[in-house]
Amino acid sequence: MKKIFFLTLFLLLSFLACSQKNPKELKIATNSWIGYAPLFYAQEKGYLKTLNITLLPTVSLAESANLYDIAKADIVTTTQHEYYSLKQTGHDIIPIILLDRSNGGDMVLSNKTIAQLQKAKKIYTYLEIDSINSEILKEFMQHYKLHMQQMVFINKDQAKIEDLQNTNKKNILIVTYAPYNSKLEAKGFQEVASTRNMHTLFVIDALCTSQYTLKKYKKRLQKLKVLIDRSIAEIQKDKKNAYLLTKNYLGNISYEEFSHSLSLIKWINKPSKKLFTYIEPLGYKKEMLLK
Repeated sequence: MKKIFFLTLFLLLSFLACSQKNPKELKIATNSWIGYAPLFYAQEKGYLKTLNITLLPTVSLAESANLYDIAKADIVTTTQHEYYSLKQTGHDIIPIILLDRSNGGDMVLSNKTIAQLQKAKKIYTYLEIDSINSEILKEFMQHYKLHMQQMVFINKDQAKIEDLQNTNKKNILIVTYAPYNSKLEAKGFQEVASTRNMHTLFVIDALCTSQYTLKKYKKRLQKLKVLIDRSIAEIQKDKKNAYLLTKNYLGNISYEEFSHSLSLIKWINKPSKKLFTYIEPLGYKKEMLLK
C-alpha cells in the first residue's frame, strides 16, 4: 500500500510541476489591421513566447470572431461590432486591453464621385458584411442620402476585395481599412469618406476574452498588457525596425504605406478620462480593463 501511495504522490507532484512549467498556451485570433501591429511586433520579438501566447492570423474580423466563437481562440481582437455580436450570441465576453482608435484607418473608397454615386441606379458595394464595415457603410449611406435599392452588396474578406479591378463600366463602392486601402488606391480607387471625417462613428479596437479566462490567467494577461505597451513604445521609437518585423502580417506593404497607416490610428492603450466619456456608453467600462 505504501508503495502505491508514494507512487501516486510522485506522479501527482510530477504532473503539478509540469503544469507549472508548461502553462496552457493562450491563442489570440487577429487579422491584418495596422492597429494590431503591437501584437505582430510582440510575436516577432519573442515577447509573446515568454508568456506562452501565440497568434492565430486570420483574413478578416469575422473570421477572428468565428474562431473565438467555436473556442479555437482564447482571446480575440475586435471592434465594438464584433464584441457586441459575440456578446449577443451568448458569450460571456469582456474587453480587457484597449489598443487603438481609428482616425481615418477605416474608409470608404470608390471609382466615382459622391455626386455620381447619388445619381447611380446600381452601385456594386464590397465589404465584410458581418463586421464594423456594415456600420461604416450605414453611416456613409445616411450621410450622403444613398438608398438600399441602389446597392448590390458583395460580401468578401479584405484579402479578396484587395484583388478587385477598377473598371469605369461599374459604379464601385468599397468599405475597407488600412493597410488594404493601399493597393486599392494604387488601382485608382479614391477615398470618399473615413473615420477621420465621419464624426458620428467611433471605432475602437480591443482585446477581448471571457471572464473565466481573465480570472484564471489574470497575472499572465496583466503581463501581456505590459508587453503590448512596450511594443507600442518601441514601434513609435523605431518605425523602420517595426516595419521589418510586422510587414508580413500586413500584406507586405511598403515602409511608406506602413508609416501612413500608422498615422490613421491613435493608440489608446493608456486611455484618458475624456476617452472614457466616449467609450463607456459603448460598453467599455474602466473597471473591466487591465492596467
